[in-house]
Amino acid sequence: MREISILKNPIKYYAWGSHTAIPELLGQPTPSDKPHAELWMGAHPRAPSEIMVDGNWQPLPQLIDKWPVEILGKRAAEKFNGKLPFLFKVLAAAMPLSIQAHPSLRQAKEGFARENSLGIPLTSSNRSYRDENHKPEMVCALTPFWALNGFRKFSDMLSMLKAINPPALSREIRDLEGHPDSDGLRRFFSAIITLDEPRKRLTLRDAISSAEKGTREDPAFKWVLRLHVQYPGDIGVLSPLLLNVVKLEPGQAMFLRAGQLHAYLEGVGIELMANSDNVIRGGLTPKYVDVPELLRILNFTESEIGILTPEKQSSGESAYTSNAEEFRLSVIGVKAGTPYMSPEDRSVEIMICVQGKASVEDLEGGKTLELYRGTCILVPAAVRQYRIQGQATLYKASVP
Repeated sequence: MREISILKNPIKYYAWGSHTAIPELLGQPTPSDKPHAELWMGAHPRAPSEIMVDGNWQPLPQLIDKWPVEILGKRAAEKFNGKLPFLFKVLAAAMPLSIQAHPSLRQAKEGFARENSLGIPLTSSNRSYRDENHKPEMVCALTPFWALNGFRKFSDMLSMLKAINPPALSREIRDLEGHPDSDGLRRFFSAIITLDEPRKRLTLRDAISSAEKGTREDPAFKWVLRLHVQYPGDIGVLSPLLLNVVKLEPGQAMFLRAGQLHAYLEGVGIELMANSDNVIRGGLTPKYVDVPELLRILNFTESEIGILTPEKQSSGESAYTSNAEEFRLSVIGVKAGTPYMSPEDRSVEIMICVQGKASVEDLEGGKTLELYRGTCILVPAAVRQYRIQGQATLYKASVP
């Protein structure tokens, strides 16, 4: 496996997905019959990409098992036990996703073993841990992208809560005001996410009434109202008051660490993460919600969200900084007369063209592939050097 190859990638169809964004990217008819939520590019066993070999489409994990060093590179193959360590996605959210968090590596191993011991099938809808890996992730906006990410500063959170001031939560709000720290936040969040139905109805009634009067002051109130329309009766609609509301402009990105409560609200983006599908949900979803496990893994600290912009690495390539060991996200832009030349010392790479047209040439093997909008390729580490020329924008996933 020593040549650049086209990847055929599976699509995930979830209710919150878009009927236009991913089909348009792939040059398919729109609107689609089903909501296209995620395009998976990688080797996760639940939905692996495929490569044409000897006239047949073969799963990428099978090819990596056969040629780990040639595909991954010696360093990556040794460090990650012959497995592709990242999962690359295009995500298209026409409606908000669930409020959720991802486990640490230790928590993932423990949770996976625990659910296995309970005999819960891997494909079961009431399973939280589908593998034993953690899932640090980065999302980069292709369109204006709204999200919730991490708990607000305690002072901002209290200000938001007092603005809606639901009497049914007066005791909990007073306790948080008296203890504006991680322990106080843990008690407050645990209390509201486990409210009994009568108190939940009263809280939401008063909160929605107050939010309707405050929509001009802060986008958080607008999101409370939008979430209420889509998930009436779910206490998660108050999440924008507790979490940082983030708007990413195209090209901007943010990093999500383990235990960080978050939700993607609207937009199309590139997502890159460790090769895992572990999601612990707390609400705003018809999928399985595991509140006790969410409370166990959450990081109850206030946070400020750093908006990431790519830093120039070489002619035509800029990278987004994170502390993830499994992945590195970069963007390659080529123009007529200004090709991109890859470094010779590199790991495995997966690239997707999101705009324009270009060609990629293996400078040693001589093979050339045409790249159009939606084309996705795998560049094995065994390809010594390649050149991309044309006029296009590509996002690249690699191993640091």
